[in-house]
Amino acid sequence: MRCYLSKNCILRQLEKPSVYDIATDDLYELDEESFALLSRCASEGGWSVEDDEFAEYCMGEGILTTETVSARRPLLSKSPDPSLRYLELQITERCNLRCAHCYIDGGVRELAVERIGRVLREFEYLQGLRVLITGGEPLLHGRFDEINGILPDFAMRKVLFTNGTLLKADMVGMLNVDEVQISIDGLEAAHDSLRGPGNFRAAVEAIRLCKATGLEVSVSTMVHRKNLGDFDELEELLHELGIKDWTVDVPCITGRLKDHTEFQMTPQVAGKYLRYGFGGGVHESPPGFACGLHLASVSADGRIAKCTFYSDKATGTIEDGLRECWQAISPVRLDELDCDCSNIESCRGGCRYRAELLGSSRGKDIFRCSLYDIIQ
Repeated sequence: MRCYLSKNCILRQLEKPSVYDIATDDLYELDEESFALLSRCASEGGWSVEDDEFAEYCMGEGILTTETVSARRPLLSKSPDPSLRYLELQITERCNLRCAHCYIDGGVRELAVERIGRVLREFEYLQGLRVLITGGEPLLHGRFDEINGILPDFAMRKVLFTNGTLLKADMVGMLNVDEVQISIDGLEAAHDSLRGPGNFRAAVEAIRLCKATGLEVSVSTMVHRKNLGDFDELEELLHELGIKDWTVDVPCITGRLKDHTEFQMTPQVAGKYLRYGFGGGVHESPPGFACGLHLASVSADGRIAKCTFYSDKATGTIEDGLRECWQAISPVRLDELDCDCSNIESCRGGCRYRAELLGSSRGKDIFRCSLYDIIQ
């Protein structure tokens, strides 16, 4: 039978040859023979495939189809090692809210559309998988419509991070993204205490609008002193809303949170709530490395760093080239940390920025330690 690589699937030359399903966010590692077969199926005319176990599996997973596919296929080039799979792209600092825990103090800088296109082209060529479009509030970028218009030009999963308050029905239907992540920081009273009155209902309505148009929705929740009694009920609500992924974390005491002690938490209390959350998260990484092995960030002024918390330690800018900046970021090895518990591979050293705030770049993220009951 003649088969075609599905429109939503792309081949990637990562540490191991792989095929990535943009729609489902599934990444499959391949051997050379399987990669060669899928490469032939990715050609314009498809390829005649024997009805064997591998082909049957690919059909079942939606990787292959017998329907003719016409799709732009990105160029294949061997990725750096480690590969850059996820790009946090802060397109603007502007925001319509002043959340008490935010580390971005409402600046006005934003990336030009031309610079966004340049870094996305390079990210695609470096075999990138997922771009995280953040702010501030990204919908407030002065040329957001143009940015949205160029997103289909790039073969990668696009995830829009938003507070949800500006998402309306007419806008949701025009978004060229695969997923929207909305912040929900507790039930109504707790969420609004952090983000302002009325914002909980606006965010939940945005989730419903996205789901109604078929957009995948994920939710991010920050643990704070006023939402501790909400988590079980919040989890039920998120399941009812059809959320695919729920990420729970503790905010770093930086930015505005330093002045809002009423929301701050001790590690012994806050860390216990990191057991909450569900969904796939990041793809599997090789053992022995700390958080962020495959992640880089681009800030609203074009600086490139290992994440937005480290923008003041950038390795360069968009004009210096994404590859060059990425290769100047040194991966953190777990055996370099002052961590020796049996949970280190699942914990992955916790948040390294948070650990540095607590005292040392090699030290423990004791919020994460609290989850495993190993705080001294």
